[in-house]
Amino acid sequence: MRARQIMTRKVVSVTPEQTILEAVNLMLRNHVSGLPVVDRAGAVVGIVSEADFLRRTEIGTPRKHNRLLSFIFGHGPAADDYVRERGRKISEVMTPSPITVGEDAPLSDIVSLMERHRIKRVPVVRDDKLVGIVSRSNLIQAVASLSRDVPDPTADDDHIRERIIAEIEKHDWCPIDLNVVVRDGIVHLSGVLTSERYRQAVIVAAENVQGVVKVHDHLFWMDLVTGNHLESPEDEEWARAG
Repeated sequence: MRARQIMTRKVVSVTPEQTILEAVNLMLRNHVSGLPVVDRAGAVVGIVSEADFLRRTEIGTPRKHNRLLSFIFGHGPAADDYVRERGRKISEVMTPSPITVGEDAPLSDIVSLMERHRIKRVPVVRDDKLVGIVSRSNLIQAVASLSRDVPDPTADDDHIRERIIAEIEKHDWCPIDLNVVVRDGIVHLSGVLTSERYRQAVIVAAENVQGVVKVHDHLFWMDLVTGNHLESPEDEEWARAG
């Protein structure tokens, strides 16, 4: 399988000029642990993640520096940390020049990159512009949905996936972090619903796409205020049977 067949296309991103507070609120609101940073042309220039907010003065966790080592090796690291711990703009805390892949990158290559560089997500680009993101969550969803030993998705499966995503993303009831995987016309839907009333609309949208044979529901509902959540009825039944 390739990046385009499992990537999340509706990517939440930030710009270098936005504030850290804006990024944190976006991450909390969309239940993601990291965001690509894009410039005005749509090119990926950085990544900001939870790790970038661990050492912050607001929560009393700035890094402590050894004065003797700083005297011997210079004060550059301390200056860099000062900016990251107190900076207010995304450009001051982000990891610049992140690793990216193309839409046709094999999943085996993406996993190798994640392991080698110890990262949790890889932006997907086309002509240097952000078109999606592959996270560990996407990979886990693909494994869960496609654990049977069957051939890779066909070109028809790719077209079905594109049409399903295009239809669902037009509506306000589109799940957060929507992911669609298709093999032999069999569709697996996953993502976060903010209302149980949205579930059937998402399923019907997928069922109405030509070529769809069956739809499996892996969508789970989450209360954005309390954090309470429920698995899909299908997944709950599968868990009881297992």
